[in-house]
Amino acid sequence: MSYRLSEAARAAGHRLHVHESLGSTNTEAMERARAGETGPLWVVARRQEAGRGRRGNTWTSLPGNLAASLLWPVAGVEADRVATLGFVAGVSLAAAVADACGTVPGCDPGRGSRSIALKWPNDVLADGAKLAGILLEAEVLPGGRRAVVIGFGVNVAASPEGLAYPATSLSALGSGAGAEKVLEFLSGHVTEATRLWDGGRTFAGIRARWLARAAGLGSRIAVRTGGETLEGLFDTIDEGGRLVILAPDGTRRTVTAGEVHFGTAATAA
Repeated sequence: MSYRLSEAARAAGHRLHVHESLGSTNTEAMERARAGETGPLWVVARRQEAGRGRRGNTWTSLPGNLAASLLWPVAGVEADRVATLGFVAGVSLAAAVADACGTVPGCDPGRGSRSIALKWPNDVLADGAKLAGILLEAEVLPGGRRAVVIGFGVNVAASPEGLAYPATSLSALGSGAGAEKVLEFLSGHVTEATRLWDGGRTFAGIRARWLARAAGLGSRIAVRTGGETLEGLFDTIDEGGRLVILAPDGTRRTVTAGEVHFGTAATAA
C-alpha cells in the first residue's frame, strides 16, 4: 500500500513527500523550510536511520513503523501559542491510533475508553505502555521567518526492546492497520484539529480533548525539571499547555518542561 493523505488533508492544501530512507524526517522537513517551503508539508520515510526524541533522546523506528513529520505554517501565530501545536498533534495522534484500532478487542475503539491515553507533554500510551511519541521543533530562519516541524513516531508493526519503560505497538494490540493507513488517519485528524486550534486563538477546545485522554489526571505525580523534582497531584494543564501540579501544601505549581512519573514511579522519582 502506498502512503497517501486523507481527502480532507489534500483539500486543505497539505502535500506529501515520501522517501525510502532518511536520517530524520524532522531534519528533512526543516531543511525544506530553510529552502523556502512554508507547508503544510508532510515528510515520510519508510526507513528512518537517525530519529530523535525530546531532550536529546534517540527514537528507534523499526521496519513497518511510522516516521512522519509535518512542516506547519506559523506566520501570524503568536509566539507563545506555537507550543500548543504539540497538543494539537497529541489529540490528532490519539484519534488516529483509535481509528487504527477500530473495534479490535483490547484495542481502544475511540468510544470514551482511556486505554489509549496522552502523557504530558508528548507521548501516546496504550494501557500505560508507550505507543507513539511527538517531537515539536521550531527555528527562526534568516529574515525572521519562523518554521515549526511536528514529528510523529508510531510503533505500528513493532516496539523497541531494552527500553527503560514499557512500550507496545499497534500490531501487539491486535490492529492490522499499516503505517500507510495510520498516516491517512493522522492527516485527517490534524486537518480537523488545526481548524479548531485556529492559529492558537482557540486552544480551549484542544485542551478539553487532551484532558479527556490525559494519563494520570488527578493522580500522584512527580516531575523532574532541571535539578528539582516537584511532587503532588496532576491537577490539569493550563491555557498554555503547561502542567499544573497541586502540591501537598495546597499550592499550585506550573511546569513548562520536565520528565513525568506517575503513581509508585512518582514516589521513586
